Amino acid sequence: MTSLELREKGYQILVEHLGQVATLRFLQEFNWGRGDYTKDRETLLKQVTRESFWQDLATLRAEKANDNYRPR
Repeated sequence: MTSLELREKGYQILVEHLGQVATLRFLQEFNWGRGDYTKDRETLLKQVTRESFWQDLATLRAEKANDNYRPR
């Protein structure tokens, strides 16, 4: 079974069991994303060290404990 055939069969099953509207709602729940996560991660985390990670985590925990926590 090719990827296209698998996708088509999956859509058919969803529509049969959920109906068209619910299938669309279900599919909208997913952010399929694009790009190469591995390369992006390497770039984004290149300068993050274990020490800086643990320092940032300690800072976030302290802020949360002091009620100064603001999600970023």
